[in-house]
Amino acid sequence: MLKLTYIEDGLHLERMAAPLEVLIAQRVLLALRAGQKLYVEPSKAAFLLPADAFGLSYLELTLKRDRVQNITVAPVDDAFVEVSLQGSWLAEGVDAHEGMFLTAFSDRAEFFVHKLWQATQVHASSLAIGDGR
Repeated sequence: MLKLTYIEDGLHLERMAAPLEVLIAQRVLLALRAGQKLYVEPSKAAFLLPADAFGLSYLELTLKRDRVQNITVAPVDDAFVEVSLQGSWLAEGVDAHEGMFLTAFSDRAEFFVHKLWQATQVHASSLAIGDGR
């Protein structure tokens, strides 16, 4: 399962071992016990990857081979592709900008999505360091 956490300063993606339904149920119970509101809905999430990212072709091949239909990779321009995922959005309210997006695919598809995202984060942080930020 993949968990995308949207916070004020960005996005964090991680692989989780727990089944999707279990993690959603745990989050619902936590909200109930804490007396917090929780909004859950089917949704989509997307992020950009460099079009020349190493391993992107492996992801695309895996999506075709495993017939994964709830992940799409589409060109944005010559430099980037958009990876779109279908899953569930969990947040404190309908209009919340911070929250959790959960989704599950084949192990191989999750592996490649996660590794590609990690590689681009390392590349992005090295660019920021090189720019003196």
